[in-house]
Amino acid sequence: MSRVPEGPLRRGWTTGACATAATAAAYTALLTGTFPDPVTIRLPKGQTPSFALAKRDLGEDEALAGIIKDAGDDPDVTHQALVQARVRAGRADSGVTFTAGDGVGTVTRPGLQLAVGEPAINPAPRRMMTDAVREIAEQHSARPDLEIEVSIPGGEALAKKTLNGRLGIEGGLSVLGTTGIVIPYSCSSWIHSIHRGIDVARATGLTHLAAATGSNSEAAVQKLTGLPEPALLDMGDFVGGTLKYLRDHPVERLTLAGGFGKFCKLAQGALDLHSGRSRVDIEVLAGCLAELGAEEALLGEVRQAESAARVLELATAAGLPLANLIAERARQVAEGQLAGRVAVEVILFGRKGEILGRSPV
Repeated sequence: MSRVPEGPLRRGWTTGACATAATAAAYTALLTGTFPDPVTIRLPKGQTPSFALAKRDLGEDEALAGIIKDAGDDPDVTHQALVQARVRAGRADSGVTFTAGDGVGTVTRPGLQLAVGEPAINPAPRRMMTDAVREIAEQHSARPDLEIEVSIPGGEALAKKTLNGRLGIEGGLSVLGTTGIVIPYSCSSWIHSIHRGIDVARATGLTHLAAATGSNSEAAVQKLTGLPEPALLDMGDFVGGTLKYLRDHPVERLTLAGGFGKFCKLAQGALDLHSGRSRVDIEVLAGCLAELGAEEALLGEVRQAESAARVLELATAAGLPLANLIAERARQVAEGQLAGRVAVEVILFGRKGEILGRSPV
């Protein structure tokens, strides 16, 4: 995750909000012959933002509008992407239906909030677009039967920077957003992907999952356990979000994998492992080494250490299994979050994939 800039952060709009604005503009033009610009929509919590149109095209029986997504100060992969909606009249009493255009993915695995074969336009954005269509239809005494094709040109390439492929969403991006608003650095799309990964794994009958803090530890834990890719969760720093979701959507077994420093924080009780929101307490590590029988001279060196890595070096040189103890303490914290519903183990890996420490299985 990139470094958070200093000062007040500007909020932005989700892909779902942009698709809703594009839909509202295109549908209005289809009914009236004129595109509203800017176009105003109502978000689920009552806000009424306006969006400038970046593209418009009115045909005889269809209309297209496009919005440039502004994600504010969030490092969103779809920031500045063009989100388009093409609308055409649907069959009588068909309601609002959705299709995936260029750059929007299709669901290919069970377990997501959408059925296999459906365009990857999530339920909340679908509701937003449907509500907008109904409101416009009522204003113009029209029937709200409409086909909406959402497209994001270049979305297939952008999707390679996301976890969509692992989730079974092929051909492009997902149209996301619950509130319509992007809160900078909330990483809601990452957490959403973790949750959907758990859903997909459960739906395909997997009972053992591995959640890793990074690519090196993920590769190491997959090599060690032999788990298939759908059983792997790119947890990043969001151990709390992962554990809390698994508590309510349990599997039989969970392996947590990562580096020594990250899991020192979990052992201390931190559930967000990002360096900006939790820090390793060297005094806690000194206490752990004291429990393992470290001599006062070593404890003095440890208290002067500038990093968890240095503490581990000192402990290893002294023949003290600090990494095993940290793994077990981290396991206990995780087990508490899981409320006993999932059997959990913790494995600490070095940069070359070697096991540094492991909780008892």
